[in-house]
Amino acid sequence: VWCNIQWGPSTWLKQYIYIYIHTYTIHTHNNVLYSRFSIESFGVVGSSDVLLLLHGFPTSSYDWYKIWDSLTQRFNRVIALDFLGFGFSHKPRPHRYSIFEQASVVEALVAHLGLSEQRINILSHDYGDTVALELLYRSDHNRSGHITINSLCLSNGGIFPETHYPRFLQKVLKDSGFISPVFTRLINFRLFSRGIRDVFGPYTQPTEAEFWDMWTGIRFNDGNLVMDSILQYINQRLKHRERWVGTLTSTSAPLHMIYGPLDPVNPHPEFIQLYQKLVQRSTVSVLDEHVSHYPQLEDPTGFFNAYLSFINSF
Repeated sequence: VWCNIQWGPSTWLKQYIYIYIHTYTIHTHNNVLYSRFSIESFGVVGSSDVLLLLHGFPTSSYDWYKIWDSLTQRFNRVIALDFLGFGFSHKPRPHRYSIFEQASVVEALVAHLGLSEQRINILSHDYGDTVALELLYRSDHNRSGHITINSLCLSNGGIFPETHYPRFLQKVLKDSGFISPVFTRLINFRLFSRGIRDVFGPYTQPTEAEFWDMWTGIRFNDGNLVMDSILQYINQRLKHRERWVGTLTSTSAPLHMIYGPLDPVNPHPEFIQLYQKLVQRSTVSVLDEHVSHYPQLEDPTGFFNAYLSFINSF
C-alpha cells in the first residue's frame, strides 16, 4: 500500500512523498510474516544515486529527520526503514532478534523496491553500523541476494567490543535472563528520556517534543517489551567480531566515519584511535567537541557537510 502519511508522532513525516508499508516473508526459523515500515523520497532528477539510511538503538528512522531534506537534494532516492522490533515495524515476541536477520530485512526491502542491480550508498548509525557491516560482508563475499554497496559511511557505532561501553540499563536488560522481561515492563518515558539525555551533549539536548517522538516509536506495539531481546546484538558483536571487523579492514569499498567525540558509549580518543589504526583506508570526520552519540541530530549541518565531502570525493 502506498499512502500519504496522515498520522504518527512525527510531523516531519507528513511533508514527504510516500510511506511504504509492506508485509512479506522474512526467512527465519519460523518463516513468519512481519510488517516493515519504510520511507522513501525521490530527490534529484537526472541522478541515479541511491542512499539507504540505517538507524540506531533504541530509536528509529526518525533519527534522520534533520538531514532528510538535504540528502534528497543530493540523491535521486533516499530510503529509510525501521528495523524489525523498532519504530513502526512489527515487534514479534518472543523472538530471537539478530543482526543477521536485520540484514536480510534490508536486502528484502532493496529487492522489493527493484534496486537489486543498483549500487547502494549506505549511511548508518550505532546499531545500524553493525547491520551495515553484515551487509558489507555479504556484498564482498558475493552472497546470494546481497546488496551491491557503492560506499559506506558509519557513525558512532560500537563496532569494536573492546571500546564499547553500554549504558547501565542496556547491561541490565541484556544480561538478566528470565528477569529481563520484568525490567522491560518497568521502562517508562522518564527512564527512557533520562537514558537518552545522557548520550547527548550538554548543549545539544533533544527538545521535549523530540523525546516524545522517540518514545512514541518505542512504545508503538509495546516495543519496550522486546528491548532485552534486541540488546543481544551487543553479545553478537563480540561473538562475530572477526567477521564484521575483518570485512571492515579488508573491503575495497569507499569508507568514512563521522564521529561525535563526546560519546560516552564509544569514548574519545580510545574509539577513534583504534578505528584509524585498524581501518586505514577509511577517511574520518570528527565533529565539534560538544557533539555526542547522536551526531546527525546534535549537529545536522556538520554531519551533512562531512557526509557530502565524503560522497563527493570518489
